[in-house]
Amino acid sequence: MTAEHQRLSVNALRKIPLEQWGPYLSERQWGTVREDYSAYGDAWNYFPFKHAHSRAYRWGEDGLAGICDFFGNLCFAIALWNGKDKILKERLFGLGNGEGNHGEDVKELYHHLDNVPTHYYMEYLYKYPQQAFPYEDLLQKNRERSKLDPEYEILDTGVFDNNEYFDVLVTYAKKSPQDILIKIDVTNRAEKAASITVLPTLWFYNRWSYIGTDQKPEITYLNKTAVKASHHRLGNYYLYFQKPDDCFLTENETNTEKISGEPNPSAFVKDAFHDAIIEGKHIAELRQNKKGTKFSPVYKLKVAAGATKTIYCRLSNKWVDNAFIAGFEKVFLSRKEEANDFYAAILPAGMNADMARIQRQALAGLLWSKQYYHFDVERWINTGDGENPPSANRLGGRNHDWKHLKNQDIIAMPDKWEYPWYAAWDLAFHCISMAVVDPCFAKHQLLLIMREWYMKPDGQLPAYEWNFSDVNPPVQGWAALQVYYIEKRKAGKGDIVFLKKVFQKLLINFTWWLNRKDVSGNNLFEGGFLGLDNIGVFNRSTPLGNDMQLEQADGTSWMAMYALNMLEMALEIAVHDIAFEDTATKFFEQFVLIAEALNEHGLWNEEDKFFYDTLSIAGSTPLQLRIQSIVGLTTLFAVSAIDKKTLDKLSDFKKRITWFENYRKRNKLFWPNEEKSNGESILLSLLPKERLVYLLERLLNEDEFLSEGGIRALSKHHEKHPYSVTINGISYDAQYDPGDSTSDLFGGNSNWRGPVWIPINYLIIQSIRKYGSFYGNSLQVEYPAKSGKFLTLAKIADGLTERVISLFKKDENGNRRLFGDYNWFYKQPGNEHLVLFYEYFHGDNGRGLGASHQTGWTSLVAELINELHHSNNGKTDLASEAATAEEGQGQEGEE
Repeated sequence: MTAEHQRLSVNALRKIPLEQWGPYLSERQWGTVREDYSAYGDAWNYFPFKHAHSRAYRWGEDGLAGICDFFGNLCFAIALWNGKDKILKERLFGLGNGEGNHGEDVKELYHHLDNVPTHYYMEYLYKYPQQAFPYEDLLQKNRERSKLDPEYEILDTGVFDNNEYFDVLVTYAKKSPQDILIKIDVTNRAEKAASITVLPTLWFYNRWSYIGTDQKPEITYLNKTAVKASHHRLGNYYLYFQKPDDCFLTENETNTEKISGEPNPSAFVKDAFHDAIIEGKHIAELRQNKKGTKFSPVYKLKVAAGATKTIYCRLSNKWVDNAFIAGFEKVFLSRKEEANDFYAAILPAGMNADMARIQRQALAGLLWSKQYYHFDVERWINTGDGENPPSANRLGGRNHDWKHLKNQDIIAMPDKWEYPWYAAWDLAFHCISMAVVDPCFAKHQLLLIMREWYMKPDGQLPAYEWNFSDVNPPVQGWAALQVYYIEKRKAGKGDIVFLKKVFQKLLINFTWWLNRKDVSGNNLFEGGFLGLDNIGVFNRSTPLGNDMQLEQADGTSWMAMYALNMLEMALEIAVHDIAFEDTATKFFEQFVLIAEALNEHGLWNEEDKFFYDTLSIAGSTPLQLRIQSIVGLTTLFAVSAIDKKTLDKLSDFKKRITWFENYRKRNKLFWPNEEKSNGESILLSLLPKERLVYLLERLLNEDEFLSEGGIRALSKHHEKHPYSVTINGISYDAQYDPGDSTSDLFGGNSNWRGPVWIPINYLIIQSIRKYGSFYGNSLQVEYPAKSGKFLTLAKIADGLTERVISLFKKDENGNRRLFGDYNWFYKQPGNEHLVLFYEYFHGDNGRGLGASHQTGWTSLVAELINELHHSNNGKTDLASEAATAEEGQGQEGEE
């Protein structure tokens, strides 16, 4: 029971298992739907980056390496100036969707180095150029590049070539829940001395300008090393700081002169510190001002080559006469030690240092992804923002039918810059990794998305703020089971109450799917893009015509998986509460009917041995869209096994499924189940064994889906054989694109036509493990295809896991595949242990692509390392493929 575990046990008793203070500050609030009050939903242009310094936000705040309380009322972050930039570095810079050649993208170097679930210890590293930050160069070069070109990144600009940059390491260590010590280490990586201005900044979220409260919070200057922040809900907090070169106080209010041309009532506006530091304006007023809502002490440092200078601050709800008494630095050492103890207790022992760092940084990034998210759709639609009045277009525009949605919670985001908003299926994957470090919070997150202020009254779950009505794959039941079993393994017992809560909510959502996404009532489901953006030849969320219907292989597969998840939950609960036995029977029968529809109603292509989406056109033969992609591979996901012990405890369920099996077999109807010869378990699978083998032959073929870094989203077969189809005189095409998207579908900032995606690989690996557990040595498959080596499915799952982990792991030359051409930078002293967790990875060379800090679902690599370590009996050296070579050769000899 480490110190961190003890704190977590206290949190577990709370209604919301959350610390009051954490890394809840967003890394980007501008360019979001919440801040968009334009008439036609042009979020990126309505509130662009250039407005963020001067314009008050409506629905939250953002900052650099920041923290806030769990209602986002009081925020702390850092601002920097290298003496050359035209603006302070208050927030991360990136391109909006229309500015980048592959959509929006952050153009900075930063790393979430460490964190623990209670946030008693956190580290954030930001790399700040000493030359002028290349804002315009990044913008222009990316605008000049086409979809076929790679993105122009900050490491391409040359500002880091000679190590002319600062490492700014911000460390937080809590003395108590409301007493936070802050250390800002500024290290000069250059070969000559350099100057930097540092502004630790405290400010209030501006609610007063929009809700008209007379209880405006206030920051009051007390003395040269302290201010008091007073808030009617939060109470009093004190920011203590070492003696600075200056102190500035202003208001977190819009600079109307810059934004709309209207004169400001005073000099005290949001960007006043920019003007003071860079242009020398209003310095006297800011110094003399003793009250406001935004405050910074100012430190002007000159740092020698290779040296480090440190600034200490302290944010506390208590007044202390000496905030930095002798020995206070020991708190940082103590909390770091506690963090080490915590990870030593929860992660496998005996791993090499590089693998341990990958795991810890993945989980740290996941914990840094927690964000305060505030959005009341009804209020957003019916009010203005002070710049624009309510719009008639918005009354019937984006999300107008989600007025019940009133969110104000801490949520694990996919990436707090690129995706500073939740997505239903992303969050499900986040919770699996979160369960490794904080199962209570993981359970809370899954239940939160199903609460009545999220879930629509008809049962639909919100997709994401750009269109809450879009449909994500229904993976919440699967994720709930994963979280349940992770906690059960750790605690020795499962949380049945949690399963019951999830099950009852998902009954409503499952019914919504049946009623809304199976129009013909034939158990073949639609669903639209289903989170896979450009996977199809056309936008699958857009109706093609009244006489056409797209029956989706993945929509149907996800629903089969959903039915099995509900069945598994019902059985687990029924062992403790027999009232759930009947619902288990219902989902068993539902699964059988979906499996029958998928296998026998036109989605399987016997020639290709693959599943495809099928377009039904009135008066015409159904048209299979023969794209070999993960759409067809999702059929692997619907697999489960029921053991004999469970069946013996649930006699009515056993009796019913026996009758159902006999009835269907007697009437020559499809039956998807297979029983072990010893009668110990029953396999429930969407795939008959023969079709499973056919799909695995494609999956494990390096000329098709199998890459060195895992399973591609679209077969490499389409590199030389692009797919084309003409519908209503319009030609649609799809080809293998292993890197960035060459399509504009869904913004063009992500690509499902070739790259490797970690969540899909995780699902594939888990499914193959389940098949392997059932078949054991009785089923061996060639791995890789055409290699002559035959392995069990369990060993193949290990091999696939190794390939995914190899994206992150150092090779013999110290390179990480994910860094691609930028390994030169990450091999330099001080950078060699840094890892990034990209959204997806190049299908041929494994280079990281898309969002660079997606330690939402990409943090699943931490759990994959856990599983491989246990599978290899405590060894995680990425050597199981070599270790199984002998087994493979033996099988080859028998063949």
